[in-house]
Amino acid sequence: MFGASSQLMAQDISLFQQFNGHYDYTAFGNTLNAIENGSGGNCSILTSSSADLNLNANQNIVAAYLYWAGSGNGDFDIALNGTPITAQRTFNDALDPTRVFFAAFADVTDIITNQGSTTYTISDFDLSAIINPFCPTGTNFGGWAITVIYQDDSLPLNQLNVYDGLQSVPTFLSITLDNLNVLDNEDAKIGFVAWEGDAGLAVNEQLTINGNVISNFPLNPANNAFNGTNSFTGASDLYNMDIDVYNIQDNISIGDTSATIELTSGQDFVMINNIITVLNSQLPDASISIDDYIVNCGDNSVELFYTVYNTNSTDTLPANTLIAFYVDGILIGQSQTTNAITIGASESGSIIVSVPDDIDPNLTIIAIVDDDGNMTGTITEINEDNNITFEDIELLVIPDIVTLPNLIGCNEGFEISTYNLYDALEGQDFNEENITFYQSLEDLETGSSPILIPSDFNNTSSPETIYVRLTSPPCYEVFQFDLTIENCPPFIPDGFSPNGDTLNDWFNIEGLYNIFTEHNLIIYNRYGDIVFEGNNDKPWYGKINRGLNKQGSKAPVGTYYYILNLNDPNYQPIVGWVYLNY
Repeated sequence: MFGASSQLMAQDISLFQQFNGHYDYTAFGNTLNAIENGSGGNCSILTSSSADLNLNANQNIVAAYLYWAGSGNGDFDIALNGTPITAQRTFNDALDPTRVFFAAFADVTDIITNQGSTTYTISDFDLSAIINPFCPTGTNFGGWAITVIYQDDSLPLNQLNVYDGLQSVPTFLSITLDNLNVLDNEDAKIGFVAWEGDAGLAVNEQLTINGNVISNFPLNPANNAFNGTNSFTGASDLYNMDIDVYNIQDNISIGDTSATIELTSGQDFVMINNIITVLNSQLPDASISIDDYIVNCGDNSVELFYTVYNTNSTDTLPANTLIAFYVDGILIGQSQTTNAITIGASESGSIIVSVPDDIDPNLTIIAIVDDDGNMTGTITEINEDNNITFEDIELLVIPDIVTLPNLIGCNEGFEISTYNLYDALEGQDFNEENITFYQSLEDLETGSSPILIPSDFNNTSSPETIYVRLTSPPCYEVFQFDLTIENCPPFIPDGFSPNGDTLNDWFNIEGLYNIFTEHNLIIYNRYGDIVFEGNNDKPWYGKINRGLNKQGSKAPVGTYYYILNLNDPNYQPIVGWVYLNY
């Protein structure tokens, strides 16, 4: 019946599910109205009704969606062949604040698959308590419909789109269906589930697709599209509901990505709840996932493991399909598939990408399949909006190098000393098993050529920088320190015995020779005469090399006085006594 819709409530028709393959659909259902409504009609309403599903043996159920609707705020708990059903989604619309309507949805695939072609009864659908106020204006109704999508190998490869929502028209309604991809318009079809249409009202009621009036005469005349019919069964007694399907081969063109449905009505109030399009479409559909990744300490390179899919498709995805990887809009890597990916198949791959140094270490890598590196695709696909994925990644940033105090060693000759490198870490909390020493930062970063015996290490230069890698999961810390040399005070023995037994045969002042290379040693006898003068190249073996007599001969047994001038600004001359014996 007529009413001026205030559109107080409505949910725009939008894509709910898409199926690509050898798919088609059928629909069945029934009304709860015993007769068509009207201001003078019967005000009673049924609480159950039945309808038959008839499928061929080669038609395999893929999905089944139950829609039910009626006057009032809604009954969302009903039963299908005795199985309780609760609405998974709900919709609502209104003519005015007192005349509100509802619709509901439930996925009943399991029930329909298990029971197959048989009679289905909706029960416990009770609007009797609220129907009376709607009867005077002829807006009292209730009904249900099940859309069944099936697979049949004899069918062409189709794209089947299920749209739903709840939009009404008493005067004019326009709905644009997106996500279409028309490859071949042969046998293209569009179907509807609509509520509250009246067979007795045909005032300026017209349904158009892309500006073309469509009809299924005589079941659905051009001036009375929503008239209580089921196009699949030919039934005309679905009072105040419609399950209709139309061939639109001549109303849609190859290459179309959308279609516009327009409905006008001068009196009848109609609510569109479900729209289905079936179009021949043999196209691939590339999508991608990032499955895993590897990051290394202090390295801006990331190894990505990914999979390219051709799942929701009706054709093979070509080999060498391009893949691009981005961070903050910057292209950081490109790859491509190796093989042609058949319908429903996938291919895995990996790539190492390098992240710019100035990017925040907490970053998001975006992967796009069918992308030439300029965010542009080159392959026509069923769905161009599912080619992208992303992965949040944290680079393993190594903390700044900590500089430790120098480790000082005594010069053992020629600027060489022996060090226990662990001594440089005094005061640090560490376990020797977690510490590794290196002679270059490059070796540390690659983990190559570690110092094998850190507790007994001889420097190779002075100063020499040593690098320390301290394992600190998930990464490591880095320290560095310098090995430096100082000339430590020499150790001067009390005596020596140059008797040729190779033991203590010379005045061996430890820490002197090849260390204080500019030193001068003077030996005096007890009378104050100089008997020997030596330097770094001339140690004292107990022989006389000064004085007028006895040069080259052995000095007598006895105590001798020495003056050792190290010629080092850090030291004063050292004096003392040494005993010579044979």
